[in-house]
Amino acid sequence: MSCLLEAPLRISVLSEVTATSRHYVDRLFDPDPQKVLQGVVDMKNAVIGNNKQKANLIVLGAVPRLLYLLQQSSSSLELRTECAVVLGSLAMGTENNIKSLVDCHIIPALLQGLLCPDLIFIEACLRCLRTVFISPVTPVQLLYTDPTVIPHLMSLLSRSQRTQEYITQIFSHCCKTPEHQTVLFNHGAIQNIAPLLNSPSYKVRMQALKCFSVLAYENTQVSVTLVNVLVDGELLSQVFVRMMQRDQPIEMQLTAGKCLTYMCRAGAIRTDDSCIVLKTLPCLVRMCSKEHLLEERVEGAETLAYLMEPDVELQRIASTTDHLVAMLADYFKYPSSVSAITDIKRLDHDLKHAHELRQAAFKLYASLGSNDEDIRKKITETENMMDRIVSGLSESSIKVRLAAVRCLHSLSRSVQQLRTSFHDHAVWKPLMKLLQNAPDEVLVMASSTLCNLLLEFSPSKEPILESGVIELLCSLTQSDSPALRVNGIWALMNMAFQADQKVKVEIVRCLGTEQLFRLLSDPDTNVLMKTLGLLRNLLSTRPHIDQIMSSHGKQIMQAVTLILEAEHSIEVKEQTLCILANIADGNTAKELIMTNDDMLQKIKYYMGHSNVKLQLAATFCISNLIWNEEDGSQERQDKLREMGFVDILHKLTQASDSNLSDRAKTALQQYLA
Repeated sequence: MSCLLEAPLRISVLSEVTATSRHYVDRLFDPDPQKVLQGVVDMKNAVIGNNKQKANLIVLGAVPRLLYLLQQSSSSLELRTECAVVLGSLAMGTENNIKSLVDCHIIPALLQGLLCPDLIFIEACLRCLRTVFISPVTPVQLLYTDPTVIPHLMSLLSRSQRTQEYITQIFSHCCKTPEHQTVLFNHGAIQNIAPLLNSPSYKVRMQALKCFSVLAYENTQVSVTLVNVLVDGELLSQVFVRMMQRDQPIEMQLTAGKCLTYMCRAGAIRTDDSCIVLKTLPCLVRMCSKEHLLEERVEGAETLAYLMEPDVELQRIASTTDHLVAMLADYFKYPSSVSAITDIKRLDHDLKHAHELRQAAFKLYASLGSNDEDIRKKITETENMMDRIVSGLSESSIKVRLAAVRCLHSLSRSVQQLRTSFHDHAVWKPLMKLLQNAPDEVLVMASSTLCNLLLEFSPSKEPILESGVIELLCSLTQSDSPALRVNGIWALMNMAFQADQKVKVEIVRCLGTEQLFRLLSDPDTNVLMKTLGLLRNLLSTRPHIDQIMSSHGKQIMQAVTLILEAEHSIEVKEQTLCILANIADGNTAKELIMTNDDMLQKIKYYMGHSNVKLQLAATFCISNLIWNEEDGSQERQDKLREMGFVDILHKLTQASDSNLSDRAKTALQQYLA
């Protein structure tokens, strides 16, 4: 019976709430403008800090009416301003509120309102636009739909501190792509926003700084322009340096550090410039320390990782600054057991940021260890580091998994680590698991790491081979992603290096000749080069050469012909001629060249080529074909003499390149023996 009583009670409460809200909406339709104004003011007071009331008013259709009143030229300026204020307050509610406002076309209505000369009304419209645009659910493209909007916003920057704060905040949130950067740059963003860095208002300075960080990110044009900008006679980079000083708020230090980082990465500031080495890098390292908020530590670590990613000198400096490598180990200690006992709120916060902290630490370790052997050693010797990476590979967060595998990849460039830490922790097992089912960006990094684990000196090579990896790699070569095709074929190439016949046969069987030849005509040069590398490794040692050529010789010779005839780089042709030299070293395989006059003419052509590398590789082929100690060498020598090869060899003995002249002399000696 109680269930029956509950339902009407709920309805009556809801209808009571709706009835109260309905009263506010009804007053917006009163014929007396004064009562409408009072109704809007009362609505403003009712919705402040009351999300439930905001949602009710939106459901009851308050937004279209408020927008109508805001756009009516017959409405008083005071009424239009109050409408903009109420809409701004409604926008401060939930994401659903924002969606409803955007669906009611609030953005074009407010942008239109900016054409009014009244400053207080403009500020109210901008405040509401700012709130709408900083929400993740608002499509930023709406700012760029009308080409007159950006120049008009630029012109409003000089009106007041509030217009400066709101407009720069809108720009920094709506600049998401290179196209957005270009639009803002072309409409004078730099010269209009630079003076705001000296504004008496902290909020304006901060938003202007954020604008520069999003404008400069991966943008050479903007960054190079920023280097020469003066603000009250001071270079912009020096203004940023001043903003990184310890006495400035952390948010400002971090954002100024980002600006200089992005300018440096875009090539506008040298990596050895004192403002990078002595100011930006130490500031970002400082942000990683324990006394900062977790969010600040995440941002500091990620920005630092990005700054030094391509520069080994910065990596070395960072690794010895403030015990950074050890400091990062602390990123893995959240949520800590202490906070779990003492403070539920703190635990919730820690949990929320724990993934981000681990991700940031892995990224920074990856960047630190990407070049220097001593730094890699330092990282792997940090407490439980390899265990942390291994567990990171199977975390629920895709971002953490990606960062962990990136870190592993960075460390896998070390011969020493492949032989020790990687082997001791059997990292190949979780790596193989990760390769079974992962998004492309994780697959690319994981397969790159696997390439290194399959190098001949890596102790992991054997167990990986036994785990059935060949099939997995062959499937990668069929991917639509060029990066995955490269990695699949690269790993197979490493696997085939000095491998026994069983492994080579399995690779050829699993890959299939059709796929192998498809890869030899791949539009991506990297794929082609690695496929040629694989073929070269498969065709090494005579029994292997003869066996593979006896079953696939016709297709391989066909592929070699096509590559030598097509427009390819010197590197591709050199690799192809090296494959031919390997075939020429086989016992029976060399007949496939000797009976192919067209191929012999091609070799002759490359012996006379202008590029020494190609001449050398072609001369190798001939040298292998005429080698004395092998059956049939006399007949081969006679045929090649008739075709004019001896004359060419004589000429090559005079070559200015000593390697080439020595190789030609060695070949000629076969005729004298």
